[in-house]
Amino acid sequence: MSQTLSGQTPTGLPFDDIRNLLPQMPGPDLDAVAVVRARDAQLTKPAGAMGRLEDLVEWLAAWQGEGRPKVTRPLVAVFAGNHGVTKQGVSPFPSDVTAQMVANFGAGGAAINQICIAHDLGLKVFELALEFPTGDIAEEDAMDEPTCAATIAYGMEAIAGGTDLLCIGEMGIGNTTVAAAIFHALYGGAASDWVGPGTGHDAAGIARKAEVVAKAVARNEGALKDPLEVLRRLGGREIAAMAGAILAARLQRVPVIVDGFVATSAAAVLHKMDATALDHCLFGHVSAETAHRRALDAMGKTALLDLGMRLGEGTGAALAAGIVKAAAQVHDGMATFADAGVTNKD
Repeated sequence: MSQTLSGQTPTGLPFDDIRNLLPQMPGPDLDAVAVVRARDAQLTKPAGAMGRLEDLVEWLAAWQGEGRPKVTRPLVAVFAGNHGVTKQGVSPFPSDVTAQMVANFGAGGAAINQICIAHDLGLKVFELALEFPTGDIAEEDAMDEPTCAATIAYGMEAIAGGTDLLCIGEMGIGNTTVAAAIFHALYGGAASDWVGPGTGHDAAGIARKAEVVAKAVARNEGALKDPLEVLRRLGGREIAAMAGAILAARLQRVPVIVDGFVATSAAAVLHKMDATALDHCLFGHVSAETAHRRALDAMGKTALLDLGMRLGEGTGAALAAGIVKAAAQVHDGMATFADAGVTNKD
């Protein structure tokens, strides 16, 4: 269930090659959507009676390229990374907890394990050089370009085993600070606009996080117009890998469900590069982390669920996947009026 990226800098795609992948992104399959709509009109229910579930089936069809979409191989991919910025006191938990939680995932003891069991979802955990934290973004760049590009490339391999629905999640002590820095760099405002309690900070801790985020972004003033530079200077390995997984899924026509605040920061980097880059993505939930809704609004996105959650681990995405699976099953398995011998309206 767990795969590991070593601390050595592997060979990966340079940033220019990553940028060159964006024009290759396929668009939605509108013929498949038309097939879904035609079948939906014949199902034994009033038109529109299943509400947003009907929209979810059309979304699946558009990005799977299938007129009868199914979810038979769903995968939750959780990426774990450590961050040098934790030395700034931005988390009440030590960075050792990242590896401890990865072990908990492997033992089946985490919340994400239980949600995956409940909804029959596959789970893979990707360890990203936990013994080598990224640079402290208050003082130095998180990664150099080769490391960042290679980690994006590593994330692109996350779906190599095949899936028809990908859920993106993460684990990493300190990563709400890193995500807040990314959002602040991409969308402006004050650092305090993007900072929340994370793993349980009090007001003083939140203020400290805001100071660190402001310092990190100010340190890079003038160098953050390129979203990939934002990612490498302010991001983390798990965020770079999630961006790669989202991009690879688009290229391979796999619909994606994005989890919470941190996962959304990876998506935001791609969205800033190309406003259509997330058309194949559904945002599973809006987190209770203060600025997640602000980030979704900045991208013009609406989340499926609002349950007051802020755990990470892919939990909100996995819960949303259960609903998407149900939507696909309803569309595929429900009888038509002709099948059931039920009279349709005139």
